[in-house]
Amino acid sequence: MEDLQLLIDLHQGTLHQGPGSEGTTLKAFGLTGLDPEATLAVGDFGCGTGSAAIALAHHLPHATIQAVDLCAEFIDILQQRIQSDHLTDRLSALTGSIDDLPFADESFDLIWSEGAIYNIGFEAGLTYWRQLLRDRGLIAVSEITWLTASRPAEIDEYWQNEYPEIGTVANKLSVIERQGFSPLAFFVLPPACWLDHYYGPLEQKFAAFLEHHGHSDQAQALIASQQQEIALYRTYQAYFSYGFYIAQKV
Repeated sequence: MEDLQLLIDLHQGTLHQGPGSEGTTLKAFGLTGLDPEATLAVGDFGCGTGSAAIALAHHLPHATIQAVDLCAEFIDILQQRIQSDHLTDRLSALTGSIDDLPFADESFDLIWSEGAIYNIGFEAGLTYWRQLLRDRGLIAVSEITWLTASRPAEIDEYWQNEYPEIGTVANKLSVIERQGFSPLAFFVLPPACWLDHYYGPLEQKFAAFLEHHGHSDQAQALIASQQQEIALYRTYQAYFSYGFYIAQKV
């Protein structure tokens, strides 16, 4: 089985495919300053199985939300959740790439993306998504971020290899401004978003996942990499997290 398919298989049964929670989703929306009763057009890009999209749909009763993810398996799960939550009139889900979206310019009042913009790069994502926003439209994105000016070599080397675009809060804010946005708010995802909502449920799947895949070399390598990432977070969580950035198109 291809490595990507193994990764999808590991993650598709979890509520969150990255650090986050319903509480932080709603906190970020509150920081946009938008009226939750307003008629809003929202795009959720890199939606995974839809934890944020579902939370927003319930919180914004008059919004229409279009959720997009490259993984068809995730979209299938989200479509089932849309049906069961009776949201078919306001929330749609489609398979697609977040750097090649089937939407016209100025389609959205709000673009949302939790833990996904890194797939196309923070700066490239802001550049592309800006054209999809209406005048004075808003973005709300979470992005891996250094929390200190310096950090131990082990964690610095790990994230530089995994995602060279990682930067400090000041660096990310400068990118936001350079790409034609005015920063409105920022906060750091707390450890519970990593340990309770993401890593904990994922760890509970490791044994069954390995059994299902016959303890293949590929499956064992994937679990080892996940265990390394989790161990590094537990050791170095003071130095990095996801930052949630809210900004307005200018």
